Amino acid sequence: MGLEGLRGLAALYVVLFHCWLYTFPGYPDSSAPPWLEGLMFGRLAVVFFLVLSGFSLAISPARHGWRSGGVGRFLRRRAWRILPPYWAALTMSLIISWSIVPASHSGPPTDMTILVYGLVAQDMFTAPTPNGAFWSIGVEVELYLLFPLLLFVRRRMGATVLVACVTIPVIARGLTAANASPVEGDNWLTPHLAPVFVAGLVGAAVVTASDRVQRLPWGWFAVLAALPVLALGVAQGSVWTVKHYFWIDLAIAPAMSMLLAAVATGRPALLVRLLTARPLQSLGSFSYSLYLIHLPIVMTVIRRVAPLFFSPGLPVFWFTLVVALPTSVFGAWLFAKIFELPFKRNRSWSRVFGRSLIEALPRGRRRTGAGLPG
Repeated sequence: MGLEGLRGLAALYVVLFHCWLYTFPGYPDSSAPPWLEGLMFGRLAVVFFLVLSGFSLAISPARHGWRSGGVGRFLRRRAWRILPPYWAALTMSLIISWSIVPASHSGPPTDMTILVYGLVAQDMFTAPTPNGAFWSIGVEVELYLLFPLLLFVRRRMGATVLVACVTIPVIARGLTAANASPVEGDNWLTPHLAPVFVAGLVGAAVVTASDRVQRLPWGWFAVLAALPVLALGVAQGSVWTVKHYFWIDLAIAPAMSMLLAAVATGRPALLVRLLTARPLQSLGSFSYSLYLIHLPIVMTVIRRVAPLFFSPGLPVFWFTLVVALPTSVFGAWLFAKIFELPFKRNRSWSRVFGRSLIEALPRGRRRTGAGLPG
């Protein structure tokens, strides 16, 4: 599907954002050349992930009367899909943060780090991070816990009530905050980001709607919805945009949801053909792994390797693109082979290890089943 290609592009943009972020100090008023400003909006790529997550998870319930098939079953499947690769990436990140380059301005990880991040509770409790990209995993896990309740409201009360229930409190908080833009800390982001997740959930209804609804120009609707936000961002400047992400997130989420609706229904055809091309499909298949492991690699290159050869600024940035970007992509592909795809393709530990054993056997012994218990 084209959605997989979009997922891959979003993950790749996050890698580019971190290459930019850690090369040029002073974010958001960065010392980077102005022509690189397009790389400073990594937060919006993560918002897109959340919209896409809500959209993808809701497609099946939308086809079955907005039912999840059982709360326990849904949560077990999500945990099985998300947690094993996350814990593997957490272990890798801890090792790199302790031995090569700390990921947090607060210093190396502590025992509290292991507890908080091991329980995926980083959106509720603060501890020195082993990997700055992990903040969104905590948010996503909390949204998964809320997902059955969100479906219940959607099923019983409709999309309008659901959107109002999660969005009005967030807007009220924003309007009562100093300077009309709440200052976010390191955690407690889930209430703010729930509306963008719900935007995706609500948008999934298009996939199961009538042909007349599916044929609507959702791609153009997405462009029209995004234009005022983009125009405001251009008029105010990138620094203003970053400092007002609280509002930008809410404003851009409907456009993102409509883009997903367009791609999921096969329009525009040219874009869908590009997104379903093999390279983007492949990248999308291990995009979660790429998101999980890229930052320790990028930071190692920027802070430990590049200074040995280059002066700060653009030389380090180009070196990082040449070294860290392909290393992250290849490393993520390998990481996914070991820690992500087995859990994506199998539903139990016995199947994970059984399949690994079969694939490790010589080809002839695979056919006969020799060496396997009966």
